[in-house]
Amino acid sequence: MRLLLLLLSLTSWGPPENLGEGIPQETIPLSATSPHFDEEEKYSTHMPQHLRCDACRIISYQMWKHLTETETKLLSHRPKGASLSESEYTDVLEKCCSQSWKNYGVREVNNVKHFVGPGLANVEGISVMISGGPWPGRLFKMCHNYLGELGEDQLYREHRQGGREALERLLCRGTCPGGETPGQGDFPRKEL
Repeated sequence: MRLLLLLLSLTSWGPPENLGEGIPQETIPLSATSPHFDEEEKYSTHMPQHLRCDACRIISYQMWKHLTETETKLLSHRPKGASLSESEYTDVLEKCCSQSWKNYGVREVNNVKHFVGPGLANVEGISVMISGGPWPGRLFKMCHNYLGELGEDQLYREHRQGGREALERLLCRGTCPGGETPGQGDFPRKEL
């Protein structure tokens, strides 16, 4: 129903009477199709290589968000410059990785697939987002892999030193094409 309303609002259907004056009413053919997934994207347990850059950005955003919210809540009553205790930031990062990841999905625009959701730039174009399926589990595994490989201490230290950008550099080194974001990413497929 929402897709129908979106499509109607983007075509020649306009407001009644003179409310639409000055707005071109020509018919613009629009179409939106769902992404076409290959066998790897449908059935593999690891994150496909072409989506790892988006995935590491999602995870770094979520880690930053969870840590920042907890610091705001817990550190407001502590001396200036205080930080979370090891047990606090370990708990926060574990909860971050164990979340449902339900706000993320994949869409395809101009034959290129990207994740969509909080913390990511919007990709221009009309498309259908597919959420659920294997994507939450893959984000869950990838996030926990970062915890295991890097450790909560290093992740929190990066957060304290440089915030979201530092976490993204750490997690996404070598994952994003053209050196967009240095981060970790080169994990064997079986681990993801």
